Amino acid sequence: MIESLHHLPPAGGAHGALSERFSDLAPALTARQAAIESDRCLYCYDAPCTRACPTGIDVASFIRNIHDGNVDGAAVTILKQNIFGGACARVCPTEILCEDACVRNDDAEGQPVKIGLLQRHAIDNAHFAGHPFQRAPSTGRTIAVVGAGPAGLSCAHRLAMLGHDVVVFEAREKAGGLNEYGIAKYKLPGDFAQREVEFLLSIGGIDVQYGSVLGVNLHLQDLHARYDAVFLGLGLGASRRLGLTGEDAPGFAAAIDYIATLRQAGDLAALPVPRRAIVIGAGNTAVDMAVQIGRLGADEVTLVYRRGYEAMSATGHEIEIAQTNGVRIRTWAAPHEVLLDDAGRVRGMRFERTQLTDGRLAGTGEYLDIAADGVFKAIGQHMDEAALLDPLARELERAGDKIHVDAQFRTKLPGVYAGGDCVAPGQDLTVQAVQHGKLAAHAIHNDILSKAEA
Repeated sequence: MIESLHHLPPAGGAHGALSERFSDLAPALTARQAAIESDRCLYCYDAPCTRACPTGIDVASFIRNIHDGNVDGAAVTILKQNIFGGACARVCPTEILCEDACVRNDDAEGQPVKIGLLQRHAIDNAHFAGHPFQRAPSTGRTIAVVGAGPAGLSCAHRLAMLGHDVVVFEAREKAGGLNEYGIAKYKLPGDFAQREVEFLLSIGGIDVQYGSVLGVNLHLQDLHARYDAVFLGLGLGASRRLGLTGEDAPGFAAAIDYIATLRQAGDLAALPVPRRAIVIGAGNTAVDMAVQIGRLGADEVTLVYRRGYEAMSATGHEIEIAQTNGVRIRTWAAPHEVLLDDAGRVRGMRFERTQLTDGRLAGTGEYLDIAADGVFKAIGQHMDEAALLDPLARELERAGDKIHVDAQFRTKLPGVYAGGDCVAPGQDLTVQAVQHGKLAAHAIHNDILSKAEA
């Protein structure tokens, strides 16, 4: 529980110094640096970088615009395909997507063009007199979007461009989803996430209703009856459980809950910080949690994973960030027991050493105890099942714990679409959620027009 973690003053004690630890992870390019970097692009005719981008940004085109001094044109090229181009420039794993595909990796330099930083330069330095995209003539149709995260807002924005009115229903008090509540603060510092949402909404035709919780005061059956179509961008808001006794003890918390609290904190120095922290998991969220708790002032941070480095879902870049921030990584150790003190508070974790036996993960019978005042689980999220309990929602076809959709993001229910982290298949990437929302909007638009012509 977050509020039960031990309060300690952050290392250094100064509020200003602490804030500096959560400034931009990478410094922005200067205009001169951007010009020099854009000159490295070969403007490949087959653009492998564009093919590697989940949203299909014309990378060579926007970089050429930067080279020619047309920053606004570069930004429009990006935003046309990815309305969250600013956030994605900061959080997208470019090292395994567009930059990994860059042909510069194979030349004498062996270094890709810094596509992510160039994208950030274009978005951050563009100056528009108004919103860069205009709405099409009104279709007279209104679409309901559930969830104001990257998938839902991307869908809403594209629908608004196509002439539809949109009502977005959001459970929390702010829009932005993962960008607002789930990304490491040093990746999207300050109020960047909210400024990007405000820019997106400035196209018009989108109404956001906060405090609307599917399964509580909002039901799919009612939305389906009232609106011309419904898009579900529910995300994965519930943290998976380890299934261990003591998982609800003071000092044990879900990483996603702590990260959300950190991102909304007005005073970082007031956050509860353990002296010794354990993070259980191997993804980017686990790394975000481990690095941030260290930057807040924890003396020891240990990230523990049940398999080896090669199986970690965090990118190599993220793992390097963890290591350079003093995070100790222990592999081949599975959670076995939550260790509690006499007062019932967390005092550490017991892990069983693991190995692969005939290709399957198995315990060795050997155990490792790690002392900690705070333990954070980052073992993945799942959908809140309470959101899909009304009679109509129960008819949705499922793929495991996610919603099954076809290639156009249609669910089994006519007029109901879904995208983002809540659908299968998915990579749980912000950039992919944006693409899902955009493509679903076009499917909704085409289906509505086809139905009207029939």
